[in-house]
Parts: sequence; C-alpha cells; structure tokens
Amino acid sequence: MDNKYHLEVLTPHRKFYDGDVEEIIVTTSVGEVGVQKGHIPMTVALGIGTLKIKNDNVWKEASISNGFMEVKQDNVVILADAAEWPEEIDIMRAEAAKQRAEERLRQKKSQHEYLLAKAALRRALVRMSVAKKYKNI
Repeated sequence: MDNKYHLEVLTPHRKFYDGDVEEIIVTTSVGEVGVQKGHIPMTVALGIGTLKIKNDNVWKEASISNGFMEVKQDNVVILADAAEWPEEIDIMRAEAAKQRAEERLRQKKSQHEYLLAKAALRRALVRMSVAKKYKNI
C-alpha cells in the first residue's frame, strides 16, 4: 500500500523541495505538527524551527522560518520565508547573527525591536542546531 503524498516547499528564492514523502513534522506558530497521507485538510501558520521529512524510512531535517502550510488529502504545500538543508548553513554566519541578536536584546529598545531581535536569535539558534547535528560539530 502506498503511504506517500506530494510535498512542495517554496521560498521566495527557490523551490526548496518537490517530491513524494511518507511523513513530515514541521514547526508551526503553536508547536510541531506531523502530517501523513490522508491528513485532514488544514492551513496553518509556520513558526521558526525545523522541517523533518521522512521518505523511504529515512528522515532529513532542515531549518525553516515563518510562512504557511496548506494540507490537502494527497498533497502539502509549504510557503516559507526561508528553508535550508544542514549542508547549506554557514555556521559562522549563524553564530554572528546570534551575537548581533543577543546584543540587540541587551540594548532594551522598543517592544517591536525586542520582538524582531528575539525572532532573529531564534532563527540563528535553530540554524546552528540543525547544522551542528548533521555536520558533527
């Protein structure tokens, strides 16, 4: 029995993923959501976190940032601000972004700037975590 469905992940810069999968687990704005074939249709906002893709009993993980996911009976479309495989992540750049975000948080500016810095810090930490997990650093 075929337990696969089609997944398409798009960012403003590229088609990140386009293929059949067995299951995904993605970070939404309210936590992680898993999707298998036949999942109830839904639309959900994405958060800053990971996208885990299972295909042929093998999991791959990527960092993902904000956007939306539309789930239908036989396909899922994810529109994300950014998505990166571990090998695409520059750990030095992510570390620099983390340090900049931490400095902006220490400056105690407006609430809006605080929220932006907090989101930047979260993105940097997720990127570093994904990259380090797969690069054995």
